[in-house]
Amino acid sequence: MSRSADAVDGDREADEQSAAALDGLPGGPRAAVEAVLMVVDEPVTEEALAASLQLPAAQVHDLVQRLRADYQQAERGFVLRRLAGGWRIYTRPDCAPVVERFLLGGQQSRLTQASLETLAVIAYRQPVSRARISAVRGVNVDGVVRTLVARGLVQEMGQDGEAGAVLYGTTDYFLQRMGLESTEDLPALAPYLPSADMLDDLAAEGLA
Repeated sequence: MSRSADAVDGDREADEQSAAALDGLPGGPRAAVEAVLMVVDEPVTEEALAASLQLPAAQVHDLVQRLRADYQQAERGFVLRRLAGGWRIYTRPDCAPVVERFLLGGQQSRLTQASLETLAVIAYRQPVSRARISAVRGVNVDGVVRTLVARGLVQEMGQDGEAGAVLYGTTDYFLQRMGLESTEDLPALAPYLPSADMLDDLAAEGLA
């Protein structure tokens, strides 16, 4: 069934209002795209950006390309990279040692309770995405996962084939620190964690 002319006109008016609102921002649509890219924890597609900001896809593509070029030319401490079909802001590779020193704060410092709990979830459910880890712990784990990666205990293990989310698992250094030959030697704790299907349901309900 075709939509009424009033409905089409209403959509057009809403798009125009949204575009006007973005134009009114300091920096305009470019700043809006940049603001979203600063907070996403997984690569976001140009189509998703265009839909959420109600901008033409061609304009979003142009803005993303300009942002990436500007960051490179200005030698910022971060870069805009395309990964798994989407875009996300990452630390500039040259700055990795600086970030590592900040996150570590001394390699011998003890892990926090939050870090230990997150590490346990990753160890028993790997490869696992941050959304699934959050579903188990009930809190956002982005910062904790970054710390575990910086300490060499956790590493990226590819992307989820369906959602494109980054998957994490433990490293050989983790096994060394735990005195294990493989993850099969971990104590029998896995049965007390939610199943993979339950984690998917929790994440889908926004509990991640």
